[in-house]
Amino acid sequence: MRDDTLNYGGYIQVSGNFPRRNIKMKQYFFILSILIISCSTKQVMKIPVDSENASSIKTKIDTQTSKAEVIETFSDSLNIGEKGKSKIEIIKHRVLDDTYVIVKFYTKRPKYWSLQNTYLYECYALMDLNANIQDFNNDKFNDITFISGTAARGANEVRRLFIYDDKEKQLISIINSENYPNMLYNDKLNCIDAFLVYGGTSTVFLKIEKDSLAEFASVNSSDGNRTVYEIDKFGKEKLIRNDTLLDEDDIYIRYKNFNPIEKYKE
Repeated sequence: MRDDTLNYGGYIQVSGNFPRRNIKMKQYFFILSILIISCSTKQVMKIPVDSENASSIKTKIDTQTSKAEVIETFSDSLNIGEKGKSKIEIIKHRVLDDTYVIVKFYTKRPKYWSLQNTYLYECYALMDLNANIQDFNNDKFNDITFISGTAARGANEVRRLFIYDDKEKQLISIINSENYPNMLYNDKLNCIDAFLVYGGTSTVFLKIEKDSLAEFASVNSSDGNRTVYEIDKFGKEKLIRNDTLLDEDDIYIRYKNFNPIEKYKE
């Protein structure tokens, strides 16, 4: 999925999958609400360190003025990125008929939190954010995902993935993460794998390349058959295995390795 990025004063990065349509009045209300929620377009926002609970916040917004209704918030300053020195806030709110998510990432200064980057997305998820903080690239720093969309089939949990960049001290939005439902960190191959459910299933093995996920292998099961492909850096597939499934329920197996074949333990 495509992210369109805008820069306000060179400070706030705003990204999202916005439909190609004429700007409507509700979008003006939305931009106004973002300005009110953000309070400032300066990169450094001074927020007293002791002014909030470290694990959760409640963002106060004047809904009459901003035309925005906050429907869910999430905050963590204990586990994300460099533990105890990084903080994330996620605010999910409704503006008229649309739902949006703001993601703010901070680093800790001696007396305040410094805003490093802000992302803004239109959100199509019907369920809660259900944020998950864990290390997705084995660099010993925790990253985060949250539910961001509703898939056609309920078995596909669609999430946005953000990777912590310790060198730049910021979060990197993985722009195509929503294309790969049910993401897990795979400690066997030191990669991310995804499990796609359709008429059949596919386990897709992925590596992080800058701000994207790149496929390097897949195991696909459908119509009583299983195929295994290796995928080169140009996206060209090479068939390395083609066999018949012994049991029709084997179509629902998720794999931890593709060569040799190895499934996740239940």
